[in-house]
Amino acid sequence: MKIIINYVLIIAMFTSLPLLSNAQDGTYHTIRDFETWSSINLRYKPTDNLKLSLSQQLRLKDNSSTMDVYFTQLGLDYKLANFLNIGFASRLITENDDRGKIQGNESHLRWQVDLEFNHSVSRFAMKYRIRYQNKDELQKTTDEIKKTIRLKVASTYNIKNWKLDPTLSAELFNGITNNDGIYKARYTLSSNYKLKKGSVGAFLRTEKELFGNYPKRTNILGIKYNFTIKKKNK
Repeated sequence: MKIIINYVLIIAMFTSLPLLSNAQDGTYHTIRDFETWSSINLRYKPTDNLKLSLSQQLRLKDNSSTMDVYFTQLGLDYKLANFLNIGFASRLITENDDRGKIQGNESHLRWQVDLEFNHSVSRFAMKYRIRYQNKDELQKTTDEIKKTIRLKVASTYNIKNWKLDPTLSAELFNGITNNDGIYKARYTLSSNYKLKKGSVGAFLRTEKELFGNYPKRTNILGIKYNFTIKKKNK
C-alpha cells in the first residue's frame, strides 16, 4: 500500500504543477493546481442502523505548499432500509483567504443533509447520493449564504482475492443561491484497505470548474484513516 501511494504522489506532482493565467489588469489567476487532503475519522456504531462520526481534515493548495482549509465535522447516519440511508453533518471550517485586498483566516459553518441509495449489480456495488449543503461565514452578518445541491454516483468493483477494491465516482455541484446552475464537476478514483478496527484509504481526484473567464482544474491526492468503534453485545 505504501509503495502504491508513493508512486501516485510522484505522478501527481509532475502532472499537476500550478499554472497561472495573467488577466489584462495584471492580476494572476490559478487555473491548475495540485492539492493534498488528509483526514482522520472516528466512527461509533451504537446499533447496526446508526453511525456517529467525528472527522478532522486538512487541505493544502498551491502545489500543496499552503494551507487551504482545515475543519472539524460531526456527523450522523441512519439506515432507513437495506437500500436507503439518511445523513446529517455539521462542519466548522477555518479557511485561508489569501486573495484580494482583505486576507486572513475566515471561519465558516457548513451543514448538510444526505440521502443515499445503494444496490448491487453482479460484482458492482452502486451508490447514488443527493446532498443539500448550506455554508455561511461566521464573522459576517450580511454575507450571502452559499447553498448547493450535489449529485453523486459511485461504483465499487469487487475483485476476487484482492483487498483494494477500486471505487470510481462522479459528482456535480449545482449552485442554487443565485441560480448558478451546475458550476463544478468532480471525478474520483479511490480504494480502501480494511484493518481490524477501521480502514486506511487513498484517492486521486480531479475537480473542474465549468464557467468563468479562468476556469480552474484541481488535481488532488487524498489519504484518510478511519477508526471504527462498535458497541459490544452483552
